[in-house]
Amino acid sequence: MRTVLIVEDEWAIADWLEVLLSEYAFNVLVAGNGREALDILHRDTPDLVLTDFMMPFLDGAGLIAAMGQDERLSGIPVVVMTSLLEHVVRDRAGRFRAYLRKPFREADLMKIISEIFPGEA
Repeated sequence: MRTVLIVEDEWAIADWLEVLLSEYAFNVLVAGNGREALDILHRDTPDLVLTDFMMPFLDGAGLIAAMGQDERLSGIPVVVMTSLLEHVVRDRAGRFRAYLRKPFREADLMKIISEIFPGEA
């Protein structure tokens, strides 16, 4: 069973993603911001990080940068979810596997996950 870390400060979105991914048989971890995500990442090693970009305490760019500096975390694929345009996100955080423009549909998310883990979503 694959593990996905959801990093999202909007609880309704985090809850929806947690339920959705659980239905697809993923183990789900949830953090409310980048700082909480780093705490989780020091204990667990998920197979995928699904992160919001604009968050308090430590935003998506900061989380991605911190992961890139840690050899154990740098290979984990990151999907960024945001209402910002992709080029704006790339200018601030260039190392991510995929981009989802909010609001997005379940099918959009599952398509990206199936590309990251072929045959599993």
